[in-house]
Amino acid sequence: MTLSSTSSSAPWPALFVPHGGGPCFFMDDPQRLWTKMGAFLRDIPATLGRRPKAILVISAHWLEATPTVHAGAHPGLLFDYYNFPAETYRLTWPAPGAPALAARVGELLDAAGFQPASETERGWDHGVFVPFKMIWPDADVPVVQLSLQKNLDPATHLAIGRALAPLRHEDVLIVGSGMSYHNLRNFFSGRGNEEAAAFDTWLDETLSAPAAERTRRLIAWEAAPGAIASHPEAEHLLPLHVVAGAAGEEAARRTFHDNILGKAISAFQFG
Repeated sequence: MTLSSTSSSAPWPALFVPHGGGPCFFMDDPQRLWTKMGAFLRDIPATLGRRPKAILVISAHWLEATPTVHAGAHPGLLFDYYNFPAETYRLTWPAPGAPALAARVGELLDAAGFQPASETERGWDHGVFVPFKMIWPDADVPVVQLSLQKNLDPATHLAIGRALAPLRHEDVLIVGSGMSYHNLRNFFSGRGNEEAAAFDTWLDETLSAPAAERTRRLIAWEAAPGAIASHPEAEHLLPLHVVAGAAGEEAARRTFHDNILGKAISAFQFG
């Protein structure tokens, strides 16, 4: 695949999607907890209406000291979940990598003052292959994965997104894969439902605000109602910061909402 840096007239949307719990879409789900989320993911190609040249994914499950891009041509899968049924460790999703896009990502980050790294050996974690096995089951769109930065600093991740914004004009779909709620201790306990709802409301209001206000609020996200109860650690939220940075002046709209075991969970699209 070759990748041109020439801008197109219609930028691609930038998406923040929930990737569920482990391999949840590919195992028995008698309570149908993940049915609506799975249907939402399957419908994404139809809602986009066209096919990207490539996809850049920022997953909650890869953190490095510096932003690191996967430059491999044929990545494998990293089964980074535990104590699930045996068949979920036999899943396949053989989408090709995109070394030219990986180089372009590194170029943009370098120009923005970051010190990006690249690697070719790591497999795609379940924040990539689990949702994208639903979105593009034929695995026929090239994919590049970019890590989060271990410092988990919200302003840094917004800046990473701003650096990557030109890709949206280069036929690249930017997707943040995380969860708008991620507190495993409370998820199955019945605790924290009110805090989850409060944070979800704040997130929807924040992402639909003008860009300057959105940025201010996202940098200070820990002060939001229900924030720490919803995200004791930031890694499942920060893919959203990267996507919001890439969105520029564009506001978001909520494209998915569900209550799973009482916890409000949402997806958002910019553009």
